[in-house]
Amino acid sequence: MPADVFVLNGVNLRTLGQRRPEVYGTLTLNDIEILLKDAFPAMEFQFRQTDYEGEMVGFIREAAESGGLVINPGAWTHYSYALHDALEAVLVPKVEVHLSNVHVREGWRRHSVVSPAVDAVIAGMGAEGYRAAVAYLQSRRHGS
Repeated sequence: MPADVFVLNGVNLRTLGQRRPEVYGTLTLNDIEILLKDAFPAMEFQFRQTDYEGEMVGFIREAAESGGLVINPGAWTHYSYALHDALEAVLVPKVEVHLSNVHVREGWRRHSVVSPAVDAVIAGMGAEGYRAAVAYLQSRRHGS
């Protein structure tokens, strides 16, 4: 049986909790996984992280049979048309998440080539953004 939600994390996100905690927070990806499993105990998750763009495209394709997809593409947000095209082709609800508020950071971070291929974007909520994304997907499943 496919997972209810795929949670995909891109380039450099394996270093969460260590890399610039003043920007990205102190929680690790494992902490975020626990946060989501505790908040949504009835849901089945697939958690993935990669620093390889082609592998991320494969993860997105795997999510095609799921109930939805949460993706934090990291820096790929700003230039990966491959991720855009893969997301566009997957017909499940999709949410782009960013830990920091990319709209108040460097100018190049303010543009996402991924956003046009997803249903919602959450930025600046830290790890809570992941919980909000899953809640959104859950509401879509129940017709809210």
